[in-house]
Amino acid sequence: MRQNYHMAKKTENKKQQYYEAVGRRKEATARARLYVLTQDTIDIGGVSIKKGDIMVNKKPVEQFFPGETAKSIYLEPFRTTNTVGRFTVSALVTGGGTYGQMGAFIHAVSRALLEIDKDKFRPILKKRGFLKRDPRMKERRKAGLAQKARAKKQSPKR
Repeated sequence: MRQNYHMAKKTENKKQQYYEAVGRRKEATARARLYVLTQDTIDIGGVSIKKGDIMVNKKPVEQFFPGETAKSIYLEPFRTTNTVGRFTVSALVTGGGTYGQMGAFIHAVSRALLEIDKDKFRPILKKRGFLKRDPRMKERRKAGLAQKARAKKQSPKR
């Protein structure tokens, strides 16, 4: 049976309980897992993570998205829902550029937060625009044209 990957899901393993969701922006895709920890640390993919930490592609989020402005952007879904430090987050991000990846990460985290308490979090996240997927992508190159999507070949003068 094929699984619907655009939906968030709740999963319970032997040791860990987490909420998973996929987020996208432009060409970037992010799969985020919000872990509800019972102990202080957890081992995810060979990396030990403390409660409240955020890991993106097995790196601390401060290292993956450096800078103060980036920090204020990727923590915004947690601030608006008042859940800062409540979950341990692990995310895999691919494709696109830095800002697109950050948008995909925010989209995935917001969808995973919906899975926790939809009635409470949905109006807050929807009002802030965190649940909206940015569909803009690079236009495909057409055959017979120059290098880019809309560039025409130059015609000779004589």
